[in-house]
Amino acid sequence: MRFLPGGSKPRRVSGEVGETVACRHLEAGGYFIVKRNFRCRVGEIDIVARQGETTVFVEVKERTGTSHGEGHESVVARKRYRIVQAAQLYAAQHGLGESAVRFDVVSIEWKGGRAVVRHDEGAFDADGR
Repeated sequence: MRFLPGGSKPRRVSGEVGETVACRHLEAGGYFIVKRNFRCRVGEIDIVARQGETTVFVEVKERTGTSHGEGHESVVARKRYRIVQAAQLYAAQHGLGESAVRFDVVSIEWKGGRAVVRHDEGAFDADGR
């Protein structure tokens, strides 16, 4: 892991590290990673995974402390709406019209150089609630 002087991590490097940690966590739990960083005109989905017959759209939030709240708390209504919109485009492009889908949030907090992972399955629904 690369750090900048003063202890901060570059945003893109940080995101890649957090997403890699999240992918390993998901794979250890039996998920199959389908795609990372699906980008479209309405937003981005960090990870698209499969758990059995369910397609899981995963938002990854990474923190180095809780002064601004925990990662999962930052997935507010506007962010959920954009994720759902991106997931709908992904589903349409990949023929998932009638497939079961779920929206999860994986929060990673760095404590003493170690990743503490919190996985909220079904963190919100297709209506963004």
